[in-house]
Amino acid sequence: MLLFGCDFSSAPTARKPIVVATGELGGADCVVLHGLQRFSTLDAWGDWLRATPAWTGGFDFPFSLPRELVEHLRWPLQWEPLMAHYAGLSRAEIRETFAAFCAGRPVGGKFAHRAADGPAGSSPSMKWVNPPVAYMLHAGVPRLLAAGARIPGLHAGNGAERIALEAYPGLLARELIGRRSYKSDDLAKQTPERRAARVDLLAALEAGSPRLGLKLAVTAPQRAELLADARGDDIDAVLCLLQAAWGQQRALSPGPGHGLPEDIDPLEGWIVSA
Repeated sequence: MLLFGCDFSSAPTARKPIVVATGELGGADCVVLHGLQRFSTLDAWGDWLRATPAWTGGFDFPFSLPRELVEHLRWPLQWEPLMAHYAGLSRAEIRETFAAFCAGRPVGGKFAHRAADGPAGSSPSMKWVNPPVAYMLHAGVPRLLAAGARIPGLHAGNGAERIALEAYPGLLARELIGRRSYKSDDLAKQTPERRAARVDLLAALEAGSPRLGLKLAVTAPQRAELLADARGDDIDAVLCLLQAAWGQQRALSPGPGHGLPEDIDPLEGWIVSA
């Protein structure tokens, strides 16, 4: 079964594509990086998901919305009807609805959060800017469903051997190098300090994550490619790959499997390894 991690964009281009890091388990404690694939359109990425017969992927976008928000909006309280409703909205409708929700709440508590946001340190999935994860959910989940993916704890899938796990690269990056910034889309902020942070992050991945119990195996050309990407999309895809591998090792764990909590909220889902 192919393992991969996906650094996602809700509006990919040739200049900033969706990046997929593919690999495999090389023993009990090692993930071997095969390479990086890039997709400049959502349809090309979705076609690849459907054409690849068996995979476990870690995806850097939210798979659901906070229960508090869904209840307030009186949207469906089951995941599949909720996703169908959400997919039917335009991005403008999403922005206006979520902005109105935030407008009625106090400073410091504008956004609703999922239970996984705390331990993962992730952005609330209803944010539409910086980063626009609400749009990423809107663009990504329908294509996972079209690929027939099983989403543990949320969706049974169509029987295909495709497992989608919500991942978050910042969780693993902070474990290894703290809160040092290692990337920026802004050319002026692509500094030597951020490159040095990528060097340290990649070295820590190769040495192994103590909590995940996994280390990364890369070739010298792959190492150079990861360090050269000042936007950090490549290394973020690799971080998601490690999280997917950790989940795959625990595919038969109690509850929904893949190391997810046994009492996972069936509406909100969970971030793998959080």
